[in-house]
Amino acid sequence: MTRVVIIGGGPGGYEAALVAAQLGAEVTLVEGTGLGGAAVLTDCVPSKTLIATAEVMSMIERAGQLGLKVTSSGDDDSVVSSVEVDLKTVNGRVLELAKAQSQSIARSMEKAGVTVISGWAHMESATRITVSNDAGTQELEADIVLVATGTTPRELDTAKCDGERILNWKQVYNLCELPKKLIVVGSGVTGAEFANAYDALGVDVVLVSSRKQVLPGEDQDAAGVLQDVFERRGMEIMSECRAVSARREGDEVVVGLEDGREVRGSHCLMAVGSIPNTKDMGLENAGVTLAPSGHIVVDKVSRTSARTVYAAGDVTGVFALASVAAMQGRIAMWHALGDAVAPLNLKSVSSNVFTSPEIATVGMTQKQADEGRLDIGQIMLPLAGNPRAKMQGVTDGFVKLFCLPVTGIIVGGVVVAPHASELIHSISLAVAEKITVDQFSHDFTVYPSMSGSIAEAARRLHLHAHPEKPSSTQV
Repeated sequence: MTRVVIIGGGPGGYEAALVAAQLGAEVTLVEGTGLGGAAVLTDCVPSKTLIATAEVMSMIERAGQLGLKVTSSGDDDSVVSSVEVDLKTVNGRVLELAKAQSQSIARSMEKAGVTVISGWAHMESATRITVSNDAGTQELEADIVLVATGTTPRELDTAKCDGERILNWKQVYNLCELPKKLIVVGSGVTGAEFANAYDALGVDVVLVSSRKQVLPGEDQDAAGVLQDVFERRGMEIMSECRAVSARREGDEVVVGLEDGREVRGSHCLMAVGSIPNTKDMGLENAGVTLAPSGHIVVDKVSRTSARTVYAAGDVTGVFALASVAAMQGRIAMWHALGDAVAPLNLKSVSSNVFTSPEIATVGMTQKQADEGRLDIGQIMLPLAGNPRAKMQGVTDGFVKLFCLPVTGIIVGGVVVAPHASELIHSISLAVAEKITVDQFSHDFTVYPSMSGSIAEAARRLHLHAHPEKPSSTQV
């Protein structure tokens, strides 16, 4: 029986464990903080639970447009003014859901016959691992090793997080009261999501961004919509400003900027990236090559430079998504244990930014389309014209599709809308299965629905796939 040792119990680790057990391996999973890893305990599950609460507040804020109000003798009779946010209860629910999800994963491990050891792993060689915990140390022998240890929030030496007022994204759930003024440093996905969430909960938010526009790594049309929404809501965005320090002064936090200015608030959230958990693990003993960033170098079937050692998830720096981590872990075990396997295909990966509106993407990007040699067909259809959007009072957002010339095969898309994370699935299927714009547009959608805009975008790309047909319509 093949002995598989998995280091790290996040999506990359526990999904790999399930596959390895299914294929008949003797599986041991080593995890130091709790099954589910950061994705379940301090990242995806908690943050999206908080965001779900904020989303309800955003819906309530639009209630006035739909003719809903609260009868009140006060000056402000809006629906949103009658709702009070109990952050202690919100965060309590967040942490309880994370705990419940972790326990659910533990049950699935037990059912699959996976041995779970709580502790910290150190590789003595490519086949020998030492595990340390409160009970002491023990040695494990392995035929196959998978490293899925994730990342940890990056901190500036001049802005150390204390878990009280200067916080990283693992520590925000310790808050029992809403910040009076929250300074969010970093305008990537994490910074934008938390800035959006706390703004919706009624907090005065200042977003410090080193770039000209929020979400520099996302579709720039989509980022432009979100920046416009943020500014209309009253959020202060300090663009092209680099934070270099953060310190406490009594009940305040003072964030120092590179140009000498200072920003004051009650709390500060540092969202300045993450670093891989590869230090002091003994990876060099196993012959595992690291990139200059500290990430583990892997190929498309998750192999490292050491023949019997694989890696999955954020620790590889491939794509910081739980879905990708899980797929990397599965692919690693399929390959290592001799099952049928296809290499990881990042062109079919869909991702989402959980702001309001959400931003979902898959496949080809606008940047790739602009830089490519092919005459890529593309269209951006504003959501404001969608009947369902009008009914719901939604004015911000769009659908964007990319297709190949002549064939009309859909190769990418962007959706900016409420619940874009759900809407992107049809485009993901189209990209993965090489569906053409004509095939896509001939399938039925519900009327009225947001998805109707995706089908309409495909219809408008019809003549790009058939350039020989005359048309007065410009795509």
